[in-house]
Amino acid sequence: MLRAADTVAQTDTGRQRRDNEDSAYARAPVFVVADGMGGAQAGEVASKIAVEVFEQGVPDGGSPEERLADRAREANKRIHNLSKTQHERAGMGTTLTAAYLEDSELAIAHVGDSRAYLFRDGELKMLTQDHSLVAELVQRGKLTEEQAAEHPQRSIITRALGPEPTVEVDTVTYPVRAGDVLLLCSDGLTSMISDEQVASVLSSTNDLNAAAQALIDEANAAGGRDNITVVLFRLEEADAEASVDQPTMVALAATDPSAAPAPVVPKPSAGPARTGRGARPARLARTQGRRRAERQARRRGWRARSAKPVAAVIAIVLVLFLVGGGGYLATRQLFFIGTNSQGIVTVYRGLPYDLPFGIKLYESFYVSGVPGSLVPPDRRKSFFNDDLRSQTSADELVHDLELGKVSQ
Repeated sequence: MLRAADTVAQTDTGRQRRDNEDSAYARAPVFVVADGMGGAQAGEVASKIAVEVFEQGVPDGGSPEERLADRAREANKRIHNLSKTQHERAGMGTTLTAAYLEDSELAIAHVGDSRAYLFRDGELKMLTQDHSLVAELVQRGKLTEEQAAEHPQRSIITRALGPEPTVEVDTVTYPVRAGDVLLLCSDGLTSMISDEQVASVLSSTNDLNAAAQALIDEANAAGGRDNITVVLFRLEEADAEASVDQPTMVALAATDPSAAPAPVVPKPSAGPARTGRGARPARLARTQGRRRAERQARRRGWRARSAKPVAAVIAIVLVLFLVGGGGYLATRQLFFIGTNSQGIVTVYRGLPYDLPFGIKLYESFYVSGVPGSLVPPDRRKSFFNDDLRSQTSADELVHDLELGKVSQ
């Protein structure tokens, strides 16, 4: 399993624009670059809407490509609807290049002329195809690459999020490996410097912060005609220790509905496991039968809890409260941490109970892609307990983990 390390996102207004209409999001496993159009205010709004849709998470269901495309279409719908209701934002739109890392594959969803690149063994490979007038002319043999680079209409794109009620989203999946560096960028970079210059910068340093700044500096030195946004991340092997036994979910609450969705880290199987408020034994049973029961309980996740009579009674009482007392809306602000079927950390919204007849009081809200073994043993207690937290508190804790700031 791979994980994204040394993630960097930088943006610059450039030398010839007064406002920055680019937006970016870089939070493993999701990475996004959006380049707005339609005037300073409208373009900025469109790109921000696109990024905000992905910040809300990529739900379970379907392949990564399908899930990214679904988010892109949702962003298109929101941008288009807003442009129809606010005259000053009529016609606004944005490009979009979004990537999702899962195991050893990178899924990409793409609309417009922002780009994704793979840098491997000193070579740079473009992973997306521009939706622009000059790109189509090049494909038809009407222009050479050199002519396209200087074409007066090179900034005209043929596809974007927002201008139309529906949008066609290109998707593709590439195999990736440890050591690969991925680059997502707006055309403010690629319209100013060549792919050879980009590769030269990435070859010159292993420091992705320095590389991102160098790319922006090169684009500005070449004229900086547009906003410049760069997202870089390097892939490395993640410890697969947690894949043997799936961790169980641990409840968390989110009391701040305005906060960004929190990717949270799962509980490693090596430590004492808990299901909700009932603690499991601190170590596995010695007999083979009890070992099997433990493994089955972990695979069932929170379903194991519903088998307990006391928990079942509590669940029924909660349902009566939700239905009869109007508490359903309150549970939309409650979250807890668990893992999905691949052992990847998932934030669930609702209450951690399974009722009879297959009724679930929770839904998948955000899949983070972080394996449980990355949590240092001495810090597991602060991550995995029954304390209720605000969504902001959980988000800050896990973000520190992703940045490597959580240590033993």
